Amino acid sequence: MNKFPDFSAAASNGAGGALPNLARIYAGSDQVKTLDTSQLEVLEQEFRRWAQASVRKKVLMSRKRIFLIFMIIRYTAAQLSEVLNLKVPEDFNWTEGVIEFGKSRSGDGSPCRQVQISGELVSELSKIIGQVAANTKQEKILKVDPGHVRRKFYERAESCGFPKDMGTPSAIRKARAIELLRSNMPLPVVQRILGHSTPDLTASLMNFSENDIRQVARHFIDRESQRKTSARNTFFGKISAIRRGDIQSHLNLVTISGEPVVTVITNHSLERLGLKEGSLVTAEVKAPWVILQKAETRPMCTAENVFRGTVSRVLYGEVAAEFIVSTKNGLQLCSVISKQSAQELAIKKNEKVWVIFNCFAVVLHVD
Repeated sequence: MNKFPDFSAAASNGAGGALPNLARIYAGSDQVKTLDTSQLEVLEQEFRRWAQASVRKKVLMSRKRIFLIFMIIRYTAAQLSEVLNLKVPEDFNWTEGVIEFGKSRSGDGSPCRQVQISGELVSELSKIIGQVAANTKQEKILKVDPGHVRRKFYERAESCGFPKDMGTPSAIRKARAIELLRSNMPLPVVQRILGHSTPDLTASLMNFSENDIRQVARHFIDRESQRKTSARNTFFGKISAIRRGDIQSHLNLVTISGEPVVTVITNHSLERLGLKEGSLVTAEVKAPWVILQKAETRPMCTAENVFRGTVSRVLYGEVAAEFIVSTKNGLQLCSVISKQSAQELAIKKNEKVWVIFNCFAVVLHVD
């Protein structure tokens, strides 16, 4: 029997849990249990097999419509009702790789939510829609009875050996959100994808345009489709200030999650990258350059980047130890130190620590 992760502790313990951001995404939920990425892949392959397993054309087209709905929920984390209300082709912007939810209601003042999808998914969805459209009017492609959709989702989950409630549209939506969080996509971007809006996001998002958010989402979606491993200490931010010196420049960034990050780069790099105030950049810091300190108050040190967080994971190796620390805003930082230092510090899971790195440890990238 498959074991499913129990994220109830994360939802109740804030930054001290394995996934501290879930409480802010699924507020009011006592327990969040979902399929993990490998199990989602199993379910997706089962849908693919089932969608092709009929010689009757009418049945085949019906199954393709269900498969289309599954794929949209699987990769956009949309609600079933949102998917069934999509209009074909108006709400599918194949050129930009965007699905627009709520576009048909934008005239009544409701916001339209744009969700990025990969180029591979654009090709697959457009192909499926083309096949179904040859036998069904476009405006009816996604007009499927929601009860019928749920029954087919239950059946596919059970055929994989999963509990049927793990295969519901809402469970798959949650699984996608958790998958994005585990890939280190910033919490505000995940919340924007899900269509959530909370008061605490105002400050962190007020300096980021919709286009900025889309660029960050695109970065993760493209990387996911290419199956690249995500770097742990990655910060997506906008340059808020530049102080130029004779050889080097001092840059202040504001991350999407609201934390400030300071870096110093050469003037040559500043010009080569074309950086200016307002530029959206990716900042990375190698784990061995990240220092941990146990203290009640902010440490007095020369490092410009100091964060307060909770240890969410500890992993000991033969000569080194890895620590994952989560800040209150959901930023995850990875530090690798010697095993001896780790034993001397005696840092434990769920313990509060300071995470420190200096401005020269920060490397900037521009996509």
